[in-house]
Amino acid sequence: MEKYLSYSQEVLEAKEKGLPIVALESTIISHGMPYPQNVQTAREVEEIVRSYGAVPATIAIIDGQLKIGLTDEELEMFGNAEGVAKASRRDLGYLLATKKLGATTVAATMIAAELAGIELFVTGGIGGVHRGAEKTMDISADLEELAQTNVAVVCAGAKSILDIGLTLEYLETKGVPVVGYNTDTLPAFYSRESEFGLNIKVETPEEIADMMRAKWDLGLKGGAVVANPIPVEDAMESSFINNIIEKALKEAEEKGIAGKEVTPFLLGKVKELTEGKSLEANIALVKNNAVVGSQIAVALQKNKK
Repeated sequence: MEKYLSYSQEVLEAKEKGLPIVALESTIISHGMPYPQNVQTAREVEEIVRSYGAVPATIAIIDGQLKIGLTDEELEMFGNAEGVAKASRRDLGYLLATKKLGATTVAATMIAAELAGIELFVTGGIGGVHRGAEKTMDISADLEELAQTNVAVVCAGAKSILDIGLTLEYLETKGVPVVGYNTDTLPAFYSRESEFGLNIKVETPEEIADMMRAKWDLGLKGGAVVANPIPVEDAMESSFINNIIEKALKEAEEKGIAGKEVTPFLLGKVKELTEGKSLEANIALVKNNAVVGSQIAVALQKNKK
């Protein structure tokens, strides 16, 4: 593994001291937000993690290695660089072999986190089953990763551009726990709730840490989705955002946009149609997830000892 994994000094010291570490993805920097908000948000999220007693590890592919923890200069580079590959499970071998720059998705970040011994990952929203998947079979690799990789993922639910009901069904089939953090329904990214109820509701980081430890102690492979709603003051009204998503989906279909290009296009279109409000909501929910995720990471480290 030493050939393929590289640690920042901060993460290396955290591992040596047994400190809690929070994995963070880099796709949100390269493909999820425009500059300069992407780099600014990445820095602020890392500071939130530190303020709660954990160590941030933003993950990316640089010069043939999975870099666990980025320097400030590397964060800036990923916010500006052109042609950065969007890296999921299928892309890792190729990008490492060719030494191309890669920004890790949820799936790839989970893989790297597990290889580095990190149990908790904070993101905005997970990928899932796309609308119309019964025809296109467009299903994110994130869901398969959640079923087999031992990393808990804190998010604001599934991205609302997806078919949330089918995403939940897929996760249930794969045995992935979907846990509501102080909520009975699955949050819909920009909105605090959806029409889909959840079987598990927890109220403290310690409950989630204990649940994950019991799951992994039993040898049950895979992670969990910790669904943390966007703060009330930043949430968008469901009917408003759904109407805009429908318009964006129609345009994507008319333009023949498919595969891994769909999500960046839709998020960009939603930002345009909401006059930037969706970007503000996205930033707010990522920061909120960092608060909860850091607390869970601290609890996981305590019950590990």
